[in-house]
Amino acid sequence: MSDLAFDLDFSAPTDHAVQISPLVRRIVAGNASPFTFTGTCSYVVGRGTVAVIDPGPADQAHLDALIAAVSGETVSHIVVTHTHRDHSPGARALREATGAPIVGCSPHRAARQLSDGEANTMEGSGDVEHRPDEEMREGDTITGPGWSLAAVETPGHTANHLAFALAEEETLFSADHVMAWSTTIVGPPDGSMTAFMASLEKLRGRSDRIYWPGHGGPVTEPQRFLRALIGHRRAREASILGRLAAGDRTIAEIVPAIYPALKPALIRAAGLSTFAHLEDLVTRGLARTEGAPQLDGIYEPA
Repeated sequence: MSDLAFDLDFSAPTDHAVQISPLVRRIVAGNASPFTFTGTCSYVVGRGTVAVIDPGPADQAHLDALIAAVSGETVSHIVVTHTHRDHSPGARALREATGAPIVGCSPHRAARQLSDGEANTMEGSGDVEHRPDEEMREGDTITGPGWSLAAVETPGHTANHLAFALAEEETLFSADHVMAWSTTIVGPPDGSMTAFMASLEKLRGRSDRIYWPGHGGPVTEPQRFLRALIGHRRAREASILGRLAAGDRTIAEIVPAIYPALKPALIRAAGLSTFAHLEDLVTRGLARTEGAPQLDGIYEPA
C-alpha cells in the first residue's frame, strides 16, 4: 500500500521516569491495550520548573509516578493535547496535587453535529469533564527556564487536538496525530478525516527533527514518515473506492475486503476509519449516499 513501516519494538518501564533528551523525561502509564500500545506516554519538559504533557488516565499509580518524577521541582503548567480518556483525566488530579494550571486543548467537542438518527460511535471515549484553566490556540506559547512549548493545531483525531513544539530541541510532541507504532484512529463524529489529512499536510511544512508521540517510541524521520503516512491514507481511500466500484455498498462489506486477517479487537476501529474515509469522499464528491453519511449507510460511486 505504501512504504509505511511501523516500529513495534518500543519497550519502556511502566510508571518510571526515563530521560529521553536533555530537556525531556517520559513516563509511560500502565494502560496498555490494542488502542494504546504499551500505554500513554506522559512527558516532563524542563528542569527545576517544568511542564507535564498529557498526565494520562485517571490512575493512581501513574499519578504517583508523575509526582515522584517532579519531586523537588515546580510544575508550572499541566499541558493537555486532546480529550480522550487515556490522555486528559489525570490532569485534574495532578492539578489538585501541584496547584499548577491546566492549559492546552479546549473542552471536548465533536468535529460536526450528529445527523438525524445518528448515534455517537465515539461516546465514552471523550473526556467531557475536561475544563482547562487556559485554552491554547495556534502559536500560543508557554515558557520555563530554558524551554518553550508552542501550540500547533492538528485537528482530525479529535476536533480539539493540539501538538506542541519544543523549539530548543526541534521537537514536536505529536500526541495521537502521528505515531511510529500505528496509524491513528479517526472516528466520526468526534474525528474528521478531512481535517486529519489537512493536519498531516500542515506538518509537512515544518522542520521538526523528531516527534515524541502519545503512544510508543519516537518518529525519528518525521518528513519521510509523513509522506508515507499520507500515501498510506490515499491508498486506503483508493481501495475503498475500488470496493464501491466492485459493488460493495456498506462498511460491513468493505472492511473485510480492505483489512484482510484483521484481529477481532480491531474490527470496530477499522469500521470507524472506513467511515471517516467515506465521509471525506462524499464531501469531496467522489462517493455518494442518501442524506448525511452514516456508519450503517449505503454508499455508491459518485
